[in-house]
Amino acid sequence: MPEKPRSAERRERFETDSGIEVRRVYGPEPPDPEVGLPGEYPFVRGIYPNMYRGRLWTMRQYAGFGTAEETNRRYKYLVEQGQTGLSVAFDLPTQLGLDSDSPLAVGEVGKAGVSISTLQDMETLFDGIPLERISTSMTINSPASVLLAMYVAVAEGQGVAPGQLSGTIQNDILKEYAARNTYIFPPDFSMRLATDTIMYCSRSLPRWNSISISGYHIREAGSDAVQELAFTLADGIAYVEAVRDRGMAVDDFAPRLSFFFSSDSHFFEEVAKYRAARRLWAKIMKERFGAQKKESMMLRFHTQTAGSSLTARQPLNNVVRVTLQALAAVLGGTQSLHTNSYDEALSLPTEDAVRIALRTQQIIAEESGAADTADPLGSSRYVEELTDELERRASEYIARIDGLGGMIRAIARGFVQREIERSAYRKQREIETQKRTVVGVNKYCIEEGERIKLLTVDQNAVEAQLARLKAFREGRDARRHGEALSALDAVAAGDGNLLPPILEAVRARATVGEICDVFRRRFGEHREPSTLWE
Repeated sequence: MPEKPRSAERRERFETDSGIEVRRVYGPEPPDPEVGLPGEYPFVRGIYPNMYRGRLWTMRQYAGFGTAEETNRRYKYLVEQGQTGLSVAFDLPTQLGLDSDSPLAVGEVGKAGVSISTLQDMETLFDGIPLERISTSMTINSPASVLLAMYVAVAEGQGVAPGQLSGTIQNDILKEYAARNTYIFPPDFSMRLATDTIMYCSRSLPRWNSISISGYHIREAGSDAVQELAFTLADGIAYVEAVRDRGMAVDDFAPRLSFFFSSDSHFFEEVAKYRAARRLWAKIMKERFGAQKKESMMLRFHTQTAGSSLTARQPLNNVVRVTLQALAAVLGGTQSLHTNSYDEALSLPTEDAVRIALRTQQIIAEESGAADTADPLGSSRYVEELTDELERRASEYIARIDGLGGMIRAIARGFVQREIERSAYRKQREIETQKRTVVGVNKYCIEEGERIKLLTVDQNAVEAQLARLKAFREGRDARRHGEALSALDAVAAGDGNLLPPILEAVRARATVGEICDVFRRRFGEHREPSTLWE
């Protein structure tokens, strides 16, 4: 495994191609107190004084397909190409807490992400990857606690202490009910799992982000920028309230909360959205929750370019879309970034496509000058007014949600879902009536030749995965396995933190599906209520 790339190290002097010195930050003196300076409350201009001068954002390409062996090879390839952090995409059965041999998993194993059922799978996924040096993000929600426990157990096997691990677990169940629908359990128990994970990480994994509160999937489901901003921060409020109500001081866990946003196609609105998000969250944490630590008020976020904007027609146009979206994320001050591959509207990304996606980030970082000064678009009248208006409209949404009793009740009543559905319908109608242009789809269309090369999942590899799972079950200590699951069920019946017994079950070689089945039997599964428009 190669050393982590040194592209994160930055030069000391910054200047244009003509030799004009570039200052750390530009803007009025003294600064507007509602905007401030980079690294200062309310963090509109960024959460660090030097932003990317000191260290570039983490280039974290989302990847996962087929088996753990195949995905491990892709991870090593990406790191060799200069990626600076890993991001795990799990297949649909894993996201739903199903083992790969479940009857409900047929036809889905390894298709939209990597198949992980066992600790052995997780060990293979990170084989040869030093977890004390690589930051890992895992996009997993309902069974997030189980996959996190497996990651900790893999690290133990590498001789890496929990305190050395850095990364993020998504663990955002509320947006699943609102937008994405890969939930398993009823909301009350799901919130217990999420808050247990936040509390466990705060105490045992000090460098780990215990949740990534996700607006990305809200936007992908069809919301506009205001809704993405409002619903994401409203989810954040719900998590802070839930952990606080269980007796943990806000400043003891808030510094490790993180967020996840989309970068869509309206360049300036996206830049303004990130700026508005930082100010709004800083005010919420300070004024609503009484946070004292500066770190508790900082909104740190990952960005992914908009998958829903990618087109199957003229797919090479997606390279341009992704470049503009990535630049908006950088100018908006993201902490890490995934750039989509141009072929993702057609299949899982090929190596050629994912390399171009990564090179897009590297060219922005190393050649464009966009990273040389903090908040380059700050003080633009257009961007500042967009920032103010996005914050105002998002605040109005949050007030409406508060009036409904908070985000959990707003979701239960179908309010959030209906708002997203209306927005998605409006956008699609605008495309169909050509009020909204999608180049190559409803304007500037051409007769296309041969399709680009696509990536496919090897069915033989899926069969090998099923055989490994069978052998894994046959080779474990049945007594230890049974006792660990019984102990987990006993804790689930009470109010203790579930992470320690989940970790013990993983060590006893319980599978993802078996651990989730303990919870299914005790708490049942969630059924989506009707969200018919009012």
